[in-house]
Amino acid sequence: MARSPEDRGASVEPIMHRAARIEDAFHDFRAKRARKKGFLSTVVPYTGYGAPTWARILGRIVLAREPRPGSRAERANRKREESIRGWRSFISVPVNDETVTIEIEGMTHEVRPDRGGVIDVVIPVQLAPGWHTVRMYTADSRGAVESPVFIVDPSATFGVISDIDDTVMVTALPRPFLAFWNTFVLDEHARVPTPGMAVLLERLAATHPGTPVIYLSTGAWNVAPTIKRFLSRNLFPAGPLLLTDWGPTHDRWFRSGREHKESSLVRLAEEFPGLRWLLVGDDGQHDEIIYGEFTTRHPENVSAVAIRQLSTGEAVLAGGRSKAEKHSETSGVSWVYSPDGAGLSDQLTDLGLLS
Repeated sequence: MARSPEDRGASVEPIMHRAARIEDAFHDFRAKRARKKGFLSTVVPYTGYGAPTWARILGRIVLAREPRPGSRAERANRKREESIRGWRSFISVPVNDETVTIEIEGMTHEVRPDRGGVIDVVIPVQLAPGWHTVRMYTADSRGAVESPVFIVDPSATFGVISDIDDTVMVTALPRPFLAFWNTFVLDEHARVPTPGMAVLLERLAATHPGTPVIYLSTGAWNVAPTIKRFLSRNLFPAGPLLLTDWGPTHDRWFRSGREHKESSLVRLAEEFPGLRWLLVGDDGQHDEIIYGEFTTRHPENVSAVAIRQLSTGEAVLAGGRSKAEKHSETSGVSWVYSPDGAGLSDQLTDLGLLS
């Protein structure tokens, strides 16, 4: 059986923070009520990634109800997992006590989600580079759900890591309202792509065949389906989303979004030591600082840093600009700045990263 990162090497259960214990008790209460009403455990699959000998599989288990007889969802033959969108994704009850079966290329693994119902496991595989399909299901599933996983070619030398909010997506909302926005926006049509960013990322993927494109954000896993539809609808290259789970952890009241980004960058550098990443972000708050520190410590893993400059209005809504000084170079790594994708594209072309 594959095990989650928290399980591997752990011999003693951590002492749970009081807030985490309260949250768990609340979820248990809601789960019992939901199951009495006929709700079933449902797998929401996310895009994964890996190398020829391993794959990181991502998803989430929540309770959901079958479409009601005669409803629009039933007439459209909508699956149970497709009903978990918009505000429903935030009120859905996470499931942490169900076994999830993962099938990939004829191999089967059984795993358990974490406290928040999130599946984040690394399983051994033998796969060729490129896209593959993972099937996941629980005992309640009517059928398996499918999710793509991208296997990085060992010969690849270039990759892209991009922020989402205010980098590829213009939110135009004050930071305190971002959570509200992400919760109650029902679909991706209400979101606006940053001019030129889809073209930039697609050109980078075309210039470097086999390039992994990873979207790294402090957003919650709840909004992953909406973000995925937004990226697809606006012709951004497909790639895994690395989001986080809101709420208390086993040792603190709230999770740190900055820590999530920092640890994800370090993990990707360790997983793919042969790749040099183009780091794409914005100058709204922390990206410049996070990318600058990572570049200083791991210059061999960075090809360049591209920062989208917010307009004055966007910067005010974002809570101000980063206090980091504008970089031209850090540890031999070039930095480029522009308010849109076209300007970044021109400068990356000059650096030889685009043809």
